[in-house]
Amino acid sequence: MTDCKRLEHALLDANVSKRDLAKSLNISEQALFNKLKNISEFKASEIVKITELLNLSAFDRDAIF
Repeated sequence: MTDCKRLEHALLDANVSKRDLAKSLNISEQALFNKLKNISEFKASEIVKITELLNLSAFDRDAIF
């Protein structure tokens, strides 16, 4: 299960909007909303992109996902 609060803090720290994140992942904002509410899960390829986009450490990545 994704730690959505931690992910949202990482987005704020990186100054990346949810809209920009959705565009980067090639998904709709609704699909991102579902993932942020743990209705659906992030794919491995999406986790890799988020890690790169937000410059997450391995520790932070593992804590979030």
